Amino acid sequence: MRSQAVQSKTSHRRRASQSPAVRTKARDRSRSKQGTRDRILLAALHEFADKGFAGGRLDRICAAARANIRMVYHYFTDKAGLYVAVLEHALGELREEELKLDVDHVAPMEGLLLLFDFTYDHFAAHPGLISLLSGENLLKAQFLKRSPRTPVISSPVLNLFQRLLLRGEADGTFRAGIDPLQLYVVVVALSYFHLSNGYTLSVIFERDVFEKGWLAEHKRIARDMVGRLVAAHR
Repeated sequence: MRSQAVQSKTSHRRRASQSPAVRTKARDRSRSKQGTRDRILLAALHEFADKGFAGGRLDRICAAARANIRMVYHYFTDKAGLYVAVLEHALGELREEELKLDVDHVAPMEGLLLLFDFTYDHFAAHPGLISLLSGENLLKAQFLKRSPRTPVISSPVLNLFQRLLLRGEADGTFRAGIDPLQLYVVVVALSYFHLSNGYTLSVIFERDVFEKGWLAEHKRIARDMVGRLVAAHR
């Protein structure tokens, strides 16, 4: 016990005796490591969104991230581990922003339409997320199944919808019996389908569905549909 106490005091004195320059260098090294990991993750997001898992290459990711390939294996184990981390990051970003919305202090319909607006605009602003999710669906979610974080990331948004639905039922704004997952899928479908299938829709119907006027009208119609779907009096 005495030996341990002496060692602890020695260690404390050693840390205390370190100059500010030494401590600054240590902090800089820590930030540099985190910066390297973040650069790899961002470069991988662009690579996998553009090329998919099979077409994505670690050498291109490392070149874009200005990182040694050893760092990929250090932080993410292998290509599959990096891909899972990219999916978790993209979904986590969506959930983090969703949960910043203050829907508990506004009327239920206002809160629901606030969530719809956010979801619609987030997908429009993050085409890489659409590509990643479309690619992972083609792979039957085999990589998301490896992620223990996915259910943790996803569950809060259903609680958000559930709270809104219960409040809306209680004050007579919403009709009873709406399943929060069913409603969430409708919201995502209206925010996602026209973007994930926009190129084929534009060719088939000879109309540019990415044109600003078309998108604005689609959002107005979709928003109206969500409101009418849940309303107690339709």
